[in-house]
Amino acid sequence: MTKARGIIKIFGIVQGVGFRPFIHKLVNQFGFKGWVRNSTEGVIIDIEGDKDSIREFVSVIPDKAPVLAVIENIHLKFERLKNYTDFKIIKSDCDDEGFVLVSPDVSICEDCRRELMDPKNRRYRYPFINCTNCGPRFTIIKSLPYDRYRTTMKKFKMCRECDREYHDIENRRYHAEPDCCFKCGPHLKFCDNSGREIRGDAISMTAEKLKRGYIVAIKGIGGFHLACDALNDSAVKELRKRKHREKKPFAMMCRDIESVEKYAYVSDDERRILESYHKPIVILKKKENCGISGEIAPDTDSYGFMLPYTPIHCLLFEEKNMDALVMTSANISDNPIIYKNTDALLNLKGIADYFLLHNRDIHTRCDDSVVREIYGREYFMRRSRGYAPLPVKLNIALKPILACGAEQKASFSLSRGRYVFLSQHIGDLKNFESLANYEEQIENFKALFNIEPEIVACDIHPDYLSSIYANERYAVKKVRVQHHHAHMASCMADNNLSGDVIGITWDGTGLGTDGNIWGGEILTGNYREFKRAGSFLNTPMPGGDKAAENIYTMALSYIIKAYGSGFYKYIKIFPELKDDHIKTEALYNMIRRNINSPYTSSCGRLFDGVSSIVGLCNVADYEGQGAMKLESVADCNIEDSFNCDIIKKSGIYVYDWRETINDILDSLRDKREISYISAAFHNTLATVALKMCILIRNDTGLNRVVLTGGVFQNIFLLKKTINILKSNGFDVYIHRRVSANDEGLSLGQLVIAQYGGGYDVSGSSFKDSIDRG
Repeated sequence: MTKARGIIKIFGIVQGVGFRPFIHKLVNQFGFKGWVRNSTEGVIIDIEGDKDSIREFVSVIPDKAPVLAVIENIHLKFERLKNYTDFKIIKSDCDDEGFVLVSPDVSICEDCRRELMDPKNRRYRYPFINCTNCGPRFTIIKSLPYDRYRTTMKKFKMCRECDREYHDIENRRYHAEPDCCFKCGPHLKFCDNSGREIRGDAISMTAEKLKRGYIVAIKGIGGFHLACDALNDSAVKELRKRKHREKKPFAMMCRDIESVEKYAYVSDDERRILESYHKPIVILKKKENCGISGEIAPDTDSYGFMLPYTPIHCLLFEEKNMDALVMTSANISDNPIIYKNTDALLNLKGIADYFLLHNRDIHTRCDDSVVREIYGREYFMRRSRGYAPLPVKLNIALKPILACGAEQKASFSLSRGRYVFLSQHIGDLKNFESLANYEEQIENFKALFNIEPEIVACDIHPDYLSSIYANERYAVKKVRVQHHHAHMASCMADNNLSGDVIGITWDGTGLGTDGNIWGGEILTGNYREFKRAGSFLNTPMPGGDKAAENIYTMALSYIIKAYGSGFYKYIKIFPELKDDHIKTEALYNMIRRNINSPYTSSCGRLFDGVSSIVGLCNVADYEGQGAMKLESVADCNIEDSFNCDIIKKSGIYVYDWRETINDILDSLRDKREISYISAAFHNTLATVALKMCILIRNDTGLNRVVLTGGVFQNIFLLKKTINILKSNGFDVYIHRRVSANDEGLSLGQLVIAQYGGGYDVSGSSFKDSIDRG
């Protein structure tokens, strides 16, 4: 036997997941001496024993590690012996040069749930029960390494029993930083909407009020939800009225998977995602006449369901036969989710009748994640709680870069080493509150991961608040990136692709390099450069951004483009215009003369226009409403499509949609079902994608296609496009780790900046340089 001393560094998500106790037990099995500690580099183990045994010890760590651990790298080196006499877990190292991966918040584990419901357990019905395998992480951490005094649990001094568990290597709560109980931990408080506490069992009172039709603001892990009984039509209508949210679907939470299956169809893969420790909201096909209020999701054929992920949720569903609750983010008109008690009592008192509060502070607000299932895995609509701040690992070493994202569905990304840290869901940057939250989260990530950017990237649009932030706050090198190039690069990076690809980047809006609004683009290129190979025929967008709300004006624009002054015979389609000749003439002149009507090639606006033409939606209450309604009515059994002309203009293949619009209007005249028209329209767009990709492949030899942009959150279109491209020999890639919409844009901006792409505007203002490049 050769005695040796091995120093092992383990990098990854190895803090707050029971990793040190696992190491301690494994060391005892091998009989080593030495120590283990958390570090800002990860976990460091210094052990002495047989040299071959140390190597074996290192080899078994990945297979035996705790389920929540994510091991990215293990490094072993041998040093001079120190002759240790025992093995210890020692205090964390505070080296400022390192960084660790931070675990997202983890839903309650089965062991804690069982104890929560066990009358013999000392934590029976304790709303903050947790262990090393579950509970809050990201939202309570103030700084690293992950120790209790660096979290919002610092103010809660452990009682004797909890302290004993915390220091017992054989206990499930060994070094569980949020460990607590009734004696020493946070507690609940139930209040009316004036902030007056009502004495009694807070959980029971909350459940009783919910069953009686009241609206309750409930504080969770990452912020507040507004909750009401999802089976109570009056309560849901009242919540819509108070929240000024007329049609946008509400998310719901159900007692268990069996309850979800009463109201929606759940596949095996969807069940697995629902029950995973991430506990996202999963979009599911709704069952008709199932008892859920018709006001929950009036525009779609789907519901968004999640399962209880905190002890508070579990306790609520044990009361009063509770089965399904609306659980929508508590915010006020485009502001970020509310996460502080004082703000909730002040700003939600006009919405909530009662408040379920607690005194464990939230350091970082974090909204729920939203996914759909495709090909057996998550496809992100919104990546947040349960996933953030898990990084995207790339195949290259990255400079320290901050990518600021876009304005809608804002996100940012920061890079270090091979990792890109994407922010949680931020929301639209429309006001001071959302911008302040955005800036706060950037500072939080910079501090957590010890990153000071050397390059800052943002969109080429000079008026995005994210672009203004980048321009005004940083004196380092600044790079602006075209919107759709960033989308393409995001999907490439998501799949760790290199080299040139064809990028189908279909979305609502993004400023093009020609000053027009792009959105129906097919690009070719790589991280450094791109060419616009395909697009949609331009049409005026009446009123600019307002056209995304008043979508009947887009419908009129498409019809005018197709028929000129002959559009008048179609005015009867639009209730907003058929009896208002002055308004009609004004719109016609705006469109014809391009008055406040910028040109757009947007695929998203075409969806809006078609939705209005067929009578589904003329004025959108929320972004994408028309497109969602159009997708929800499509008959998946229809294989027909409409005519679609592909022409070539100035070296770019252009989809001339005028024949498509003509066929849609003919179908209406022939009284074809809307379900048929919708399906045929979706099929037409998939055919357009194929035709253009074949032409581009013939020109360039490129065969790899990435599908990205917010339009591809339409699963009907996504699957149709994937299938038709694959059946014609293309290699097709979709998003896997980040959202296809603008939330994933910052990843693309970052890799473009890394490779020297985009437009370097250091030392000049964005407004002055918008036409350069």
